[in-house]
Amino acid sequence: MTERGLRIEATRYVHCTVIRASGELDHDGRVRLSTCITSVWDWSAGPVLVFDLHDLDFYDSSVIGVLAMAMQRMEEERSGGQIILVQPDHHLLSVLRLTDLLSHVELADSVEQVVAELMVRAGDESSGRAPPRAVLRGFGRDRRG
Repeated sequence: MTERGLRIEATRYVHCTVIRASGELDHDGRVRLSTCITSVWDWSAGPVLVFDLHDLDFYDSSVIGVLAMAMQRMEEERSGGQIILVQPDHHLLSVLRLTDLLSHVELADSVEQVVAELMVRAGDESSGRAPPRAVLRGFGRDRRG
């Protein structure tokens, strides 16, 4: 596999950055995804990274490595950032569970849901009210049958 079939988009919102990947993500594409994440760190302190990976046609263990790197950096910097996965497929969820990385991410049903909930949470924090408890969960579709 090559990175030709990989498309990565980063969309910056007020309270988060959405990173969408589609196509094929293998070892070669890992470098591009890592570079994207690093650039997000350059423009935001304590980033909230929202990964929308449900349009990946193929991925190998590289995606786990990239997510683990982002998780480790957040823990090392104690930046208050978070990682949210939108509709991860069952295979990715299984691997995250087996590697004990699932406890380090939040799951969501849609990008729109995440953006809206983060806006509400930020508004409540700035008003001095306790933020509502956000329920972020999602059950991705399994594209591999």
